[in-house]
Amino acid sequence: MARKELFCSCLLAAVLCLTGSSVQAASEAGAVMSETAGYKSVEVKNTDTVVPAPEAYVENADIFTTAGLKTGQLTGDYRLAKYDVIVISVLGFPNGLGYTTGSSANEKNEADSVQIGPDGKASLPYVGSVKLAGLTMDEATELIRSKLSRYVKIPEMYLSVRSYGPRKVYVMGEVRSPGIQNMNIDNLNAYAALAAAGGVTKYGRSTRVQVIRVVDGTMYYRQLNIKNFIRRHDLTQNVFVQDGDIVYVPRSNAIFWQEDILPFFQAWTYYKAVTN
Repeated sequence: MARKELFCSCLLAAVLCLTGSSVQAASEAGAVMSETAGYKSVEVKNTDTVVPAPEAYVENADIFTTAGLKTGQLTGDYRLAKYDVIVISVLGFPNGLGYTTGSSANEKNEADSVQIGPDGKASLPYVGSVKLAGLTMDEATELIRSKLSRYVKIPEMYLSVRSYGPRKVYVMGEVRSPGIQNMNIDNLNAYAALAAAGGVTKYGRSTRVQVIRVVDGTMYYRQLNIKNFIRRHDLTQNVFVQDGDIVYVPRSNAIFWQEDILPFFQAWTYYKAVTN
């Protein structure tokens, strides 16, 4: 009898050990599932709002060119933009090819003047709509020549810009008149954009100004010390800006992606989606 009771006691102890292990394992599994569930819930919450990842905000000074002090600084790298009016001159056709587009060109009765539309395209006879915005003068000349040569024998052709369309730069943060600034080709630089917005407020940090540009879905920025540009004449602290660039003046030395940059980028994305 004693042997039977001893056996039952050992069996009960083994069952209790196994039960305790199972309960502990279940508890640990539950904890892991809770952590996993919590992690998943965070992930789902983040994906509800479609925003670019912080890794897409990259500092890169190479894509920004230092601006000089002279006006009208156009080089061979100039790229056509919306609302630019170009003139096509073809050797052997002194009166032009006989077409004109764009209201300003029609009013002046200018032959072969073509205005680039808001979609970045220009309508040309024979070849139809051609995307010219973003091309250099040489690239646009070669593109138009190759398309027209199918219908007209062109010994030589030249392309020139008769008038330049306005560029829209978004000046945000601690400036007196934040918003979209229409810049012309003669003052297309970060300092001029800040001046157009009324200048930096007393709460703004002119030593931490950022110029932001979106290229192929990635946001690149360069940080400028506008204070040194003004007081120490450091010309490297002013860069050329392009249509669609963002110039941001923070309130403090610290710049946080979620609080400072992201709201303006979301507004910029929405505006571009509506206007394009």
